[in-house]
Amino acid sequence: MDESFIGSELATWFTNHLNYIPVFEELGVSPFYEGMPASAKFAACGFMIFGCGVEMAGITVSRGIVKWFKGREMALAMGSEMALARLGVATCMIFSPFFARLGGQVSVSRSVAFGVVLMCIALIMSIVYFFMDRKLDAQTGEAEEKDDPFKISDLGQILTSSGFWLVALLCVLYYSAIFPFQKYAVNMLQCNLTLVAPDANSFWAKPDVTIVQYLIMLFVAATGFASNFQKKAGAKYGLLCVSILALVTYCYMGYMRQSAESIFAVFPLLAVLITPILGSYVDHKGKAATMLILGSLLLIFCHLTFAFVLPLFKGSAIGGIAIAYITILVLGSSFSLVPASLWPSVPKLVDAKVIGSAYALIFWIQNIGLWLFPLLIGKVLDKTNPGVTDPTQFNYTAPLVMLAGLGVAALLLGFVLKVVDKKKGLGLEEPNIK
Repeated sequence: MDESFIGSELATWFTNHLNYIPVFEELGVSPFYEGMPASAKFAACGFMIFGCGVEMAGITVSRGIVKWFKGREMALAMGSEMALARLGVATCMIFSPFFARLGGQVSVSRSVAFGVVLMCIALIMSIVYFFMDRKLDAQTGEAEEKDDPFKISDLGQILTSSGFWLVALLCVLYYSAIFPFQKYAVNMLQCNLTLVAPDANSFWAKPDVTIVQYLIMLFVAATGFASNFQKKAGAKYGLLCVSILALVTYCYMGYMRQSAESIFAVFPLLAVLITPILGSYVDHKGKAATMLILGSLLLIFCHLTFAFVLPLFKGSAIGGIAIAYITILVLGSSFSLVPASLWPSVPKLVDAKVIGSAYALIFWIQNIGLWLFPLLIGKVLDKTNPGVTDPTQFNYTAPLVMLAGLGVAALLLGFVLKVVDKKKGLGLEEPNIK
């Protein structure tokens, strides 16, 4: 793409346009700027379109799970779906650099092609789901919203619900403290860890180790995920122990590779293990609002650990990586509390007819934070690191404290949500299975 794009009319258009965005420029949060490379502008627009597709898929998946599992194991279903999604995040983290460096010549196009293949598989699965959903309608006799079609005025009952706004704000705070952090996490680890590249002739420096590590990751995910659905205690805890041993092996390999991206790739693995467990607990015992409070506490703990504890171990090769692994895994577990408790709570707050609209509004509010906070993190980094040109020498204390502040705000909202739930009887602390 780079060779054909450079010098083309499209490149010229992007060079001459999108250099000034009114209002956004004055606020200092414009996604484009004068002198920004045309390829970067083009990539940003493509990412925007891709993001629209992602949100459509997210709304459809959430609405579909509510339709298929309402009154049954809905939190378990959402937790399982998000656990598998975390595995997809890890796949991108591991294989994007692998394909980009394949063959000794760095090219992002190969990583993009890998993503296209994954999207083609997703398209096939979406088509299969369409026919399965039609079959469900035929079996239950419930044609989706035919008798009572959606009207714009129906949004009023969503926007006037205090419970909905609390959940939406909790969502934007959670995701703003994690997704933007993921964009900077690898660089943050490079700045706070003492990493020594392995010998070029050793096994740990070869690209084959990426495949081995990914296979171990799949094994961790498969055994941990399967343990949630075992009825016999021996099989359940046996699979769980095997999964934990494989997780330790994965972490050891990440340590031997001395690679920040390999270390951070462990982020989704504990989520894969425990999200279905948390979802099953919410289905049978409830306590969704309490779980959101616990998730906020873990979020605060992790970002403050990254800010103040991890830098103290910069000279310690083993100690620093150990602290990083533990904190990353705990952060992943706090992230598990969102799909396990927050998403299944939405159907308790709005009418079933507008559940898709409710999820869409939450995603819209969430994306405001996902747009704003990466920009804020970058600006805070620039202000607190004047004159620093080496990207491995940044001080991340201020951005991490800012993200911990989001956790504090989420904690306060969690307590408010619990009070509102008790006062209005929203049922957030009650089990999903009736």
